[in-house]
Amino acid sequence: MKQWFTLLNKEFLEMARNYKWIWMPITFILLGVMDPLTTYYLPEILNSVGGLPEGAVFEMPEPSAQEVFIMSLGEYQLIGILVIVLSTMGTIAGERKSGVAQLILVKPVSYFSYITSKWAAALILILLSLFMGMLASWYYTGVLFEFIPFGSFMESFGLYALWLVLVLSFVILCSAVFMQPVAAGMAALVTVFIITIIGGSFQHLLEWSPTQLLTYVSERLITEKWPEHVWPATGVTLSMTILFVVLAIYIFKRKELAD
Repeated sequence: MKQWFTLLNKEFLEMARNYKWIWMPITFILLGVMDPLTTYYLPEILNSVGGLPEGAVFEMPEPSAQEVFIMSLGEYQLIGILVIVLSTMGTIAGERKSGVAQLILVKPVSYFSYITSKWAAALILILLSLFMGMLASWYYTGVLFEFIPFGSFMESFGLYALWLVLVLSFVILCSAVFMQPVAAGMAALVTVFIITIIGGSFQHLLEWSPTQLLTYVSERLITEKWPEHVWPATGVTLSMTILFVVLAIYIFKRKELAD
């Protein structure tokens, strides 16, 4: 256990050197506050840039606080996932390419400790960044529109975080499979966006899919009731997360022993 925490501290130090503890939370906070601010000030923005014909009146129905908050979550579906992939695609592949992984594994370090310590460090960073970003969105939505109950905010954070944890786990798997970080990142991005598109196109057939979690968060916020298939989707998400981490350990071990 001491060995695992030593590796975890090494990852934390590496993240500090790359300023990930600074720029990733800031990025998620900016994504979180963007929709509440732009939605609230959109009429003033259009008027200031002269985008309306003379005499025209811009009338837009005011969205509910829940709708604004959901729009903020939508930002993480694209840009947030992109940030996660770019920041973690070299977690394993980069060290394999540079030879650092071989130097670490020469010591009595287990493959399990090596992979899971990297996964846990990235997990903590991403969850912290997501929480700060969603909290900023919740606050600005409350100030500009109406405050959503904090309990609903925490439920939304917990459920949506599962989806990003799954994405992280898949990126770790791709990083274990490919030697080049860019190849790992591209494989992860393409796969995630393809299954997201498929999940969105066939919602009635894939109610258990992890890609539906954002939809279930939205339903929970608007109706204040848990959707029927939220728990099967949660179970599948957790199972796939564990599977991806186990596969990453297995594949990485086989590749290292083969080399």
